[in-house]
Amino acid sequence: MPRQLKISQLAIGLLAALLAGDAFADGAAPAALQPGVWQKHEYSFAYMGFTSTYSCDGLASKLRILLIASGARADAKARTGACASGFGRPDKFARADLTFYTLSPASADSPAGSPVDGAWIPVALAYRQPSELDRGDCELVEQFRSSVLPMFATRQIENHTTCVPHQESGSVVDLKFESFRAPPKVSPKHGG
Repeated sequence: MPRQLKISQLAIGLLAALLAGDAFADGAAPAALQPGVWQKHEYSFAYMGFTSTYSCDGLASKLRILLIASGARADAKARTGACASGFGRPDKFARADLTFYTLSPASADSPAGSPVDGAWIPVALAYRQPSELDRGDCELVEQFRSSVLPMFATRQIENHTTCVPHQESGSVVDLKFESFRAPPKVSPKHGG
């Protein structure tokens, strides 16, 4: 088969996979859907770190980003907690109150109600992944992993996060896992 034809067939195959929305970026097979049930969580998060200091509203904003990235329902709320400093001012003891829903695989003893589709979806938290995550958020990611992530249905956790106290250089945010979550919605395609 001529080389140009092989390249064209490969390009068409890749384009079809992208348009179908069924392929992950890493080439993995699409996730199998299974029934799940929503579980409500409420948690008061108190940040204790050496490197970064957050305002209470800044902490709430970062936590909401981590919640959504980890698979919480889109209506997740992170509100400023009781803080000594005013709005937008760094606080050594920043707090945020979290209210969010996570999806868990349905089982025989799950509460009655309509199950929703869920799937095991890969998640990676790293520098600029999501884009708002920075090296200075290393200790926040560590605390999120130990206190909030256990509220999610997760598996295959790989934690290679290393935080160096009092400095950003040398700190590495590298947390990967699969989260049972609602699959991303595929927007309808409009022809043209």
